Amino acid sequence: MKTFFIILITAVLAAAATWFITNGGSPAAGSSAAEKPLFYQSAMHPWIKSDKPGTCTICGMALTPIYPGDQPMDQSGDDNIVTLAEQQVRILGVRTAEAKIHPLARQVPIAGIIEENATRHRVISAYVDGRIEKLHVNFMGAEVTANQPLADIYSPALLQAEREYRQLDGQLRQNTALRLRQMGLTRNQIDAISQKTADSLVSQILAPIGGTVVSQDVYEGQYVTTGQQLFEIADFSTMWFMAIVYEQDLPWIEIGQSVAVTTPSIHGKSFTGKITFIEPTLDEATRSVRIRVEIPNPLVNGRREILNKLYADGVVQVEIPLVLSIPRTAIIQTGPQAVVYTDQGGGAYKQVLVETGRRGESLIEILSGLAPGDRVVTEGNLLIDGQAELNRSFTTAPEEPVPAAPDGVISADQAKAITAFLTTTDTMAAALADDDLAAFNQASEPAMTVTTDLTAALAGMDMPPEKIEELEAARHFHGSDTIAQARSRFLRFSMAATDLLDPLRRMEDFPDMQVWQCPMVNQAIPDAAAKGRWIQTGNRPIRNPYFGAEMLECGVQLKP
Repeated sequence: MKTFFIILITAVLAAAATWFITNGGSPAAGSSAAEKPLFYQSAMHPWIKSDKPGTCTICGMALTPIYPGDQPMDQSGDDNIVTLAEQQVRILGVRTAEAKIHPLARQVPIAGIIEENATRHRVISAYVDGRIEKLHVNFMGAEVTANQPLADIYSPALLQAEREYRQLDGQLRQNTALRLRQMGLTRNQIDAISQKTADSLVSQILAPIGGTVVSQDVYEGQYVTTGQQLFEIADFSTMWFMAIVYEQDLPWIEIGQSVAVTTPSIHGKSFTGKITFIEPTLDEATRSVRIRVEIPNPLVNGRREILNKLYADGVVQVEIPLVLSIPRTAIIQTGPQAVVYTDQGGGAYKQVLVETGRRGESLIEILSGLAPGDRVVTEGNLLIDGQAELNRSFTTAPEEPVPAAPDGVISADQAKAITAFLTTTDTMAAALADDDLAAFNQASEPAMTVTTDLTAALAGMDMPPEKIEELEAARHFHGSDTIAQARSRFLRFSMAATDLLDPLRRMEDFPDMQVWQCPMVNQAIPDAAAKGRWIQTGNRPIRNPYFGAEMLECGVQLKP
């Protein structure tokens, strides 16, 4: 309201001055009629200026002349507005985008192990005592179909029951058929007994399902007893991808969603499946649950393409209903608050406090602070924010110095978790600096565990959730095939780690941690930003993990 009255009074005074000039009065106190205006300014939108008469490009009002000795109108009436000349806008590379209502899409990365379908696994045991006369399947790995003969068994008890079945009729025959079922024969085998020759002494053990023989525990001529395991068959035509989903990603996960699954053992191919089960109990240690994704496993050259117990990565494609959203690059996170800069026209940009919701792949949901159609700055907003801070530093009266609050203290448990994380990260960086891919893959194995321990240890501190989310999303390695791939993965992990931990370095008892920065990472890793950071410990000389031996000493140390 105060701003409104200031603008209103300014407009009235400007109109009065214009009338006075038109009617022959002095153009301004202390100036002569011969003086020329320094510039022309809009009374309603003071940041709109021109070196010649005209109208405001926003409201259409006539521009007011400002003469030497005049006090220029307050350029904003609002400390949160930054004005830039047209040339400055071009130099800063300012780009804007419109706040719109549309679907919010995101990819949720997951990782886990591919396992067999537990509902398609059978153990074939002996139903009666007897001797194995012949094996129709005599090696592990054989592919069999349902009802295919596995072995011939001679059993006196079974042979006697078959003879009784042939001789009896009526209810006695039905009772004998039931006994034959209990002795392991199928209905089709029982129906075929009447065609069996009188001198036939054996019966066949059939496969209950089609699949792969994964265990053979019997040989020809071997005597077996009731209940003894003979074969084991697993149907690998459908596999289960048992993946881990962390607590912060659970709101995005639903049964029926599509998941693209890839594994390092099969290059250049992904398998698509559906989420069929989500565990109802959260693992308190890792703050995660396991989900089950069913994926097809085709036969290729006589064998199943996906092996049992493989490591795999997955991507869940998620899309939520229409919401008001803007590009994520428009958000500037200032502690617990998020701000954007909106384009007011004429080179003016206003800082607006917004409340954010769910984060998509490239967009973020806006719960309050903006309306559809508002244009927000997506590129150059950090430079505009810096200019806003400079403006406030010049216009704000100096205040009495406030004693600094004492630094926080890292607890023993937090220090232990941080030290373990820093040790792992430093070892990974050292392996890349040595151009040693095998050492890097070995060093990255505990990355998931130490990251989980770190975020759990910092749970009581006021840490930005998006930084924790980015670090947890970047901790999946599962082996890299090339040194270039390893460096690309490590860059994302290292940037997320330094973003999270760097503000804590000033706290008391924080473990030893050096942050180094390379100014030309994009020359080693395509599509990367120019600057990339990494962590070292132990006050060792610089060892650049992104170039290795090519430029081992490229970089500078960043102080806390």
